Amino acid sequence: MKKSENLIYSAIGLIALFLLLVAANFLASRGAVRADLTEGRIYTLSEGTKKILGKIDGQVKIRLYSTKGDMPVQLKSFGQRVEDLLAEFKSVAGDKLVIEKYNPKPDSDEEDAAQLDGVEPQQLATGEQFYLGLSVSRLDRKQTMPGINPQRERLLEYDLIRLIAQVAVTERPVVGLMSALPVQGAPFNMMTRQPTEAWVLHGELKRDFDLRVVDFNADKIDPAIKVLLLIHPRDISERTEYALDQFVLRGGKLIAFVDPHMYFDQQPNPMMPMAQGQPGQSTLPTLFKSWGVNMEVGKVLADVTYASGQGQRLTPTIMTLNRSAFNRDDVAVSQVETLLLAFSGAFDIKPAAGLTVSELMRSSPNNMFVDSIVASVSGDAAMKGFAPTNKSLPLAVRMTGKFKSAFPGGQPADPRAPPGAPPGAAAGKDEPKKDATPAAALKEGAADNTVVLVADADMLADGAAVEVQNIFGQRVVIPSNGNLAFVQGLVEQAAAGDDLSSLRSRTSIFRPLTVVRQMETEAQKQYFGKIKSLEDDLTQTTEKMQALQKQSGGPKSAQILSAAQQSELDRFKKRVAESRRELKELRKNLRQDSEALQFWTKVVNIALMPVLVALFGLGLWWSRQRRVAGA
Repeated sequence: MKKSENLIYSAIGLIALFLLLVAANFLASRGAVRADLTEGRIYTLSEGTKKILGKIDGQVKIRLYSTKGDMPVQLKSFGQRVEDLLAEFKSVAGDKLVIEKYNPKPDSDEEDAAQLDGVEPQQLATGEQFYLGLSVSRLDRKQTMPGINPQRERLLEYDLIRLIAQVAVTERPVVGLMSALPVQGAPFNMMTRQPTEAWVLHGELKRDFDLRVVDFNADKIDPAIKVLLLIHPRDISERTEYALDQFVLRGGKLIAFVDPHMYFDQQPNPMMPMAQGQPGQSTLPTLFKSWGVNMEVGKVLADVTYASGQGQRLTPTIMTLNRSAFNRDDVAVSQVETLLLAFSGAFDIKPAAGLTVSELMRSSPNNMFVDSIVASVSGDAAMKGFAPTNKSLPLAVRMTGKFKSAFPGGQPADPRAPPGAPPGAAAGKDEPKKDATPAAALKEGAADNTVVLVADADMLADGAAVEVQNIFGQRVVIPSNGNLAFVQGLVEQAAAGDDLSSLRSRTSIFRPLTVVRQMETEAQKQYFGKIKSLEDDLTQTTEKMQALQKQSGGPKSAQILSAAQQSELDRFKKRVAESRRELKELRKNLRQDSEALQFWTKVVNIALMPVLVALFGLGLWWSRQRRVAGA
């Protein structure tokens, strides 16, 4: 009787414990407390993402198309991570974000809906097709991600929130374009006597933004412009620099491409009009000095590691940058594969008080500065006398902080104005009348701001960024590298405000077994050590055999081995066999240790928690039985 009562009490206790766990889980799921204990905080949204989601005005709908079926495990896991990230978005945005999930099977209505939304099928190595893409819509605005690529997992949060930000904004951002070059095209070119076509960059920006060309000699930036792209400010005036200064202080985003040697800006020589032009130079002298930035004009950076071409066409001043040159933690360049920089400069920065600098891309340590006059030299002539600095140099930077005015005395006087006239006075009677009460000069920014500086402007020209082909009478533009994608990303980030710019590059979910890698590295050291020992033994044995040959009569009698030579050769063969056996055993042990470690890692990750719970239950049962028996 007593035993049956104990069983009943135990069963009731287990049921009560189960109900308690269910209730605790329900209350925890309804609560606001969330904890991300993963390394790299892969389930934690960036502050910029939370701000964008919090500013959504109206309802945004996300239609996710993800095939559920026989797919590779890695791809299926990635699809689940996409859903998890969208769920995190939903937890922040609430009812303002609607997420619809579809499984587009072949010849189904869901597949038709995916194609109508612009989501394209992707193909496995087996030839089977699957869908993993989404569309984001609000009212009559729609953005589509035709295919979500696992290789962009580090930028997954950025890609998704960018689409949401694009549809949530009712008006296109206003972007200004200022340049000493006819980036927007010109009806007549003095050098070629022909019309100049607009750069491809101009067309791309005009398609995505409300693009407004700003006069290069402007002494005021339109307040409607929130982002200003400055390309090659050759011979910029102080008054224009002052306009840029005030633009930054009022919160405008400045992206400046300067150049110490711009190949695509050939300036005529006034002393020799018929001679070939000289490349133009550009900088922001007053602003750079105030910000603590220095870029030596007339000096071009040569980098052997990133040099373009081969053999006699090797040109170290034309750099083809790869992924190792980019800051992988900055979303602007974290997924850029290659950039072409022609006759670029480099920055030397000691930021002013209140400013911080993060590098977007940098040279290799195998670099040196060369004079502009020899910048185009290639081959052996370029490598002659090359002396690397052994120090990487920043090629593009992002400056952040509270900027102070580079013009503490206010707006500089107009050199065209009559002597003694106030700074705001007109240059002459034919000039347009200035405002009677010009805006007060700002001395310091009201809040933190961001300025991006790039030490090359050639990279934006069509000749460096794209290939233009005429196919059946149509002009087809093919990107040669990631140059245009890089500048478009910068402008897009700046136009979306600090929220999108502050997004971090997410940590990849992939976690390599670092202990296993370390074991393999140590084993490789032993492996190479054995090889070196074998080679040393071979060298010593060869030297001994040569010495024996000399004692036995020199090279002529080397065909016939003496007993000592034969004994030495046999010893060497035996040593070779032993070394090979040791190497084989080493590889075997390495493989066994690696497999064992991976096995036990999986056991710990999968089975440890259930085993601990089971042991705890058994211990609790055993303790209870002892108390019952003692009673």
